[in-house]
Amino acid sequence: MPADLAVVGLGHLGLPLARAAVSAGIATVGFDADPRTVAQLAAGHTPAEGALTAAEARRMLSGGFRPTTDPAELGRVRTAVICAPAPLGPDRTPDLTAVGEMARALAARLRPHTTVVLESPVAPGTTEGFLRDVLEDGSGLRAGRDFHLAYSPGRLDPGSRTHALANTPKVIGGLTPACTESAAAFYGRLSEKVVRARGTREAEMVKLLETNFRHVNIALVNEMAILCHDMGVDLWDVIRCAETKPFGFQAFRPGPGVGGHGVPIDPGYLPHTGRAPGHPHPLRMVGLAQEINGRMPQYVIQRCAALLNEHGKSARGARVLLLGVTYKQDLADREASPATEIAGRLADLGAAVSFHDPYVPEWRVRGVPVPRAESLYEAAADADLTVLLQHHRTYDLQGLAVKAQLLLDTRGASPAGAAYRL
Repeated sequence: MPADLAVVGLGHLGLPLARAAVSAGIATVGFDADPRTVAQLAAGHTPAEGALTAAEARRMLSGGFRPTTDPAELGRVRTAVICAPAPLGPDRTPDLTAVGEMARALAARLRPHTTVVLESPVAPGTTEGFLRDVLEDGSGLRAGRDFHLAYSPGRLDPGSRTHALANTPKVIGGLTPACTESAAAFYGRLSEKVVRARGTREAEMVKLLETNFRHVNIALVNEMAILCHDMGVDLWDVIRCAETKPFGFQAFRPGPGVGGHGVPIDPGYLPHTGRAPGHPHPLRMVGLAQEINGRMPQYVIQRCAALLNEHGKSARGARVLLLGVTYKQDLADREASPATEIAGRLADLGAAVSFHDPYVPEWRVRGVPVPRAESLYEAAADADLTVLLQHHRTYDLQGLAVKAQLLLDTRGASPAGAAYRL
């Protein structure tokens, strides 16, 4: 049976979109080139941690969702949304390899009047440049004339019980006004509000602004955390007071580092695209924010070593228990979690590292399995130092503070005076 929608790329972006579409009654097919991903979904499991629960995957299947590796399915839909990953490469530019592969599979079967939308996090100019060229070259069709082309930034809040696709405004920017309207008509079936950008570049820049905004503000508060510790000031109390201001302030909180799938992009590092007029200026603040946030795992290590030393212990040979190794609270996803670097650096110092996380049954760092504590309180009592890296709601921090010999709270979640805070 033909589908109305093809979600191209079944990862952290594609799966929530497919779930929302199926829930809205849209006949949806999911395409991915990886047979393992499709097999997992077909069996009712999730291939991407945190993007979908097994129960949601089963509901999608019962609602008619069809995961497939057959690209022929892409030629039978009215709308195709490309949700391939585009991580930053070593040169700090988005790696468009997966986007290109998905686009070429779609282009070979692209029909006139199809609406194609890109949701992958990319640099401004990618949709009307790179993606447009791949689609036109592979199909022989013209974007804006024979098929609609648009960009819509992903605005997911993984694991959130408050913000879903339906109640989060969807930004749309098309190659032409008709492209924008066609994409807006589709997303209007999923979201309560559609916001029209002037074009694809503006929509792409929305994603850049939102992601960089988060990283820059986290960097600011991370620097404040270090300053306040050195001055003997309780930053958490400062934030508590500051966020009572009803205007001009938004509270961000420090942590052991920044994880997740939204990586900051500095246009100054982006290659010149064929349709781009001039070269963007570098965002110096974004580069500085990356540098500051990238230093936080090492700062956590310094605090760990200092705490152990203050209590007559050396990092070498110390038993260190890490609590919460995912990048986000109450989520199994470990993408870019600072816990990995912290565990590696502790091991380099000669510490015996173990971990506990209710969402992570096993964990490997540098290819070596990290011992998992089965009894949380016994492990905390036995460890020379317990470090809270992620505050999952199941953790009773008051009880842990009583059991632990030393507790370093990098999230400021423990009661005042119950632990050492970042």
